[in-house]
Amino acid sequence: MDEFASLSAALVSRELWRIIALSLTVSASATAAAAIVGLPLGAVLAIWRFPGRPVLILAANALLGLPPAVVGLALYLMLSGSGPLGFLGLLFTPGAMVIAQAILALPIITALAHRAAEELWAGYGDALMDLGASKIRAVPTLIAMGRLSMLTAVLAGFGRTISEVGAILVVGGNIAGYTRTMTTAIVLETSKGNLPLALGLGLVLIGLTIMISTAAFGLAGRSNW
Repeated sequence: MDEFASLSAALVSRELWRIIALSLTVSASATAAAAIVGLPLGAVLAIWRFPGRPVLILAANALLGLPPAVVGLALYLMLSGSGPLGFLGLLFTPGAMVIAQAILALPIITALAHRAAEELWAGYGDALMDLGASKIRAVPTLIAMGRLSMLTAVLAGFGRTISEVGAILVVGGNIAGYTRTMTTAIVLETSKGNLPLALGLGLVLIGLTIMISTAAFGLAGRSNW
């Protein structure tokens, strides 16, 4: 009963919900940034033929499993005081966390958007060109036509960012009330022995993951109907 009471108290604590709010804000911002670049890039890779295109497609797929800790380390070196971007003062801020998560989400969104756009272009590309659409205008058209698949790609990217810990721990510093997210807080609170808060955050994170996976699966199914 004591454990249940502690867990119940943790679930309604202001600290937990502050951490959740920051996690959602950072992950949503990173996913939006990655989608703004990744969706058009995926469509361009499906439509256009140019030197280096196979390399970009290979890179997008190869980087699906990009190690978060390596991304965090590379970004840390760039944003540190002695790094080339140190003058921006972004290290150990939510901004650095957004950049790190956007880098991790970009290959996922690009690769999935490319696959969806490639199928659409194979089926409707000639018709679009016959109707007078240029390849440039075809990019937003394909994104709109495959909106369910594109949304699935975005959800997959969000799933990657919301569950990430390595990169944001390195560039964010896990500062209480400022850069502490659900994943980094779980690591910290577990090491401190504050299991109720860690478990509460874990339950919320699992719930979000299930919701995202369910939504992505449902949208993927509808796009094939």
